[in-house]
Amino acid sequence: MNTAAGYRPETLGAHPPYDHPSYTSTHKRAPRHPPVRLEHTLSEITGPRFAPDNLNDLTHFDGGAALGERIIVTGRVLDEDGRAIPHTLIEIWQANAAGRYAHAEDRHEAPLDPHFAGIGRVTTDDRGAYRFMTVKPGAYPWRNHHNAWRPNHIHFSLFGPSFATRLITQMYFPGDPLLALDPIFNSVPDRAARERLIATFDIEVTIPEYALGYRFDFVLRGRDATPALS
Repeated sequence: MNTAAGYRPETLGAHPPYDHPSYTSTHKRAPRHPPVRLEHTLSEITGPRFAPDNLNDLTHFDGGAALGERIIVTGRVLDEDGRAIPHTLIEIWQANAAGRYAHAEDRHEAPLDPHFAGIGRVTTDDRGAYRFMTVKPGAYPWRNHHNAWRPNHIHFSLFGPSFATRLITQMYFPGDPLLALDPIFNSVPDRAARERLIATFDIEVTIPEYALGYRFDFVLRGRDATPALS
């Protein structure tokens, strides 16, 4: 963190440790030595810049409609002082409604959907707002431990205004009983930070007779930062 650039210190426990006891794959990828501190240069705090790019309807692919419960996800990308971050690219990836990714490495026996690719991207507008339509992803087994199931979730990657604010995270859904059992969600030590990973149902975003609506804001850096989850 570069305090000279004006970033606020993050809350202790807002991000998961590199090596979390019950999240078994972290044991192999966690650093064995303390991180080396590198001061930010101008390139880290002034870029990148993206041209508007939208693939914001994941419910149609290859000439057909995806199966599953249609949902709308909308929100804003904000800095640590609550200011909008316009024109930033958000990349999206997720499992289909049956809980399977359209990826060669996913061998889960749930069915693939030929009309759901599970990837999208949106660019925030002048208010830092974004919006996309998709299907609610299904839960799936992941063999981390006996009878382990991932909760319904959507993955996001975004840069914000600079490389220094890069965030990879996951969004969860309210009322999911698997959240209490999920080592990835619970790898975030701070309870308030975990709650920031859960979307809010919004009837005003909901389209009557078509799709339920959820709100999910991203906060880059600072005390109210959205936790980073790979």
